[in-house]
Amino acid sequence: MDNNYKTTAFIITAVVIETTSIKSLYDSWKRIRVEGDSQAYYETYFEKDGRRHRIITAQQSVMGMTAATVLTMKAIEKFRPRYVIMSGIAAGTGDEAKQIYGDVIVPDVIWDYSTGKFVGPDETEIRFGDIGFLPRPRSVYTDEKIIDIVKSTMGREDNEFHVHIGPLACGSSVVANRAVVEKQVLSLFPKTVGLDMESYSVAFACQNSTAPQPIPIIIKSICDFANSEKSDQYQKFAAYTSSGYVKYLIENYLPLE
Repeated sequence: MDNNYKTTAFIITAVVIETTSIKSLYDSWKRIRVEGDSQAYYETYFEKDGRRHRIITAQQSVMGMTAATVLTMKAIEKFRPRYVIMSGIAAGTGDEAKQIYGDVIVPDVIWDYSTGKFVGPDETEIRFGDIGFLPRPRSVYTDEKIIDIVKSTMGREDNEFHVHIGPLACGSSVVANRAVVEKQVLSLFPKTVGLDMESYSVAFACQNSTAPQPIPIIIKSICDFANSEKSDQYQKFAAYTSSGYVKYLIENYLPLE
């Protein structure tokens, strides 16, 4: 590992079910206390090619982009990870013929669909009753080398996970209405494969941090389809497949030196 980096990977989660799944990957987590910081951090190690590699994980204090930004920046400044990985659950945007519960999403583009201006219904094509929304989306991109690595794992016999690569939409609200997906997301980025509430901030923070900047990787799995049938039924399974692919990628394919 580059001497400027002190940690192989920092894994961020947003909710307890995601944290529990990450911690199930290894047995030897140890709490790290940082003076002046109430955040709970946990570290473990794995060995590869005779060398020990450090992983740290932490859960946001609350859901959403603001908390994601704060935790990411603290992680970078305190632990200098080579990779910042966000693991967890997300909504899929496709139908069940193309996406199923537990499918993994690794976005090549992460974009903020919630940024814009509320206007009159006659001023925009995105309308919700008498309210119009004029979007001003912003995007960040995943490192092409990471996407190439992910592509190389797809279809391999040792890869038990079904992975989708495509744009991931990020916004500040939970979505349980298909009209929002159709009007505010797919109308702007038709190939968007999922939605979540934190990923844009994690990637943006990494790409705008002090040097050495970590490489952000978003790995989310589908637990619902952002419609009126949205429920918590598949959250545990989605957290399992997301965290499982995180471990598979770190230990087998990500450059660690």
